[in-house]
Amino acid sequence: MMAMLRGLYTAASGMLAQQRRVDWLTNNLANVETPGYKADVGAMRAFPELLMSRLADRSVPANPPRAIPTQTVIGPLNTSVYMQELIPNFRQGDIKETGLSTDVALIDGQVPVDPTSGERGALFFAVENDQGEIRYTRNGHFTLSPDGYLTTQNGWYVLDASGERIPLSSEQFSVRDDGTIIDETGATARLGVAFAANPNTLVKEGNGFFRSTGGPLPPAPGNVTYTVKQRFIERSNVDVERTMTDLLAAYRAFEANQKIVQAYDRSLDKAVNEVGRLK
Repeated sequence: MMAMLRGLYTAASGMLAQQRRVDWLTNNLANVETPGYKADVGAMRAFPELLMSRLADRSVPANPPRAIPTQTVIGPLNTSVYMQELIPNFRQGDIKETGLSTDVALIDGQVPVDPTSGERGALFFAVENDQGEIRYTRNGHFTLSPDGYLTTQNGWYVLDASGERIPLSSEQFSVRDDGTIIDETGATARLGVAFAANPNTLVKEGNGFFRSTGGPLPPAPGNVTYTVKQRFIERSNVDVERTMTDLLAAYRAFEANQKIVQAYDRSLDKAVNEVGRLK
């Protein structure tokens, strides 16, 4: 009976893990057209292994004979699986031309690998949210606010290299490759480009924004190169074909675990209502 219940719990945990997998894959598909969106990649992990052993008695010569317990190793057993974490894939998406002067794409150049984590660094635009906190994004689909500042589509202020808001007289401005902005009045500012040596320390906050868990990110250092391209945006890096294939595989795995649960349910029903019935 215990082995039967263990199998039931294992199959049920598989259903829950596949449901989580479906959730993140469908969220990736829903953001295919979101500029700068970074697809989530899930990591599944089995519960810690149990070492299964069989206990038995072995008789030894004595007067009278006595039995001593012996242990035979059967092997390891994983009882369940779970979704350990979701990790954004920071690979750069394709660049798309829009023709809008307020659209800018951040194109990676030479970006080093962090020797501690082994992760490739990542570059972001710095923005200020409604609470005055700094967030980071790859979505360069900006606009001009009614009060004359460069903002994101939801009204968050885009920051310059000094962490200040960027005032503009109109949408008639130009952006150089290094992020320097020149408007009609001749005023200049430089887009704030922040660098995360280990981007896995960032936390997603929806709508393509990230929060740094280790304090504000520093500006891009001298050994990091990039290009800012006006009238272009970075598309999401979701691989639609691969995501659809993974989604179908998740559905099939969910159905397989569901059938196992139903089989255990029928077996338990017989054990309770038929095997133990008095004639």
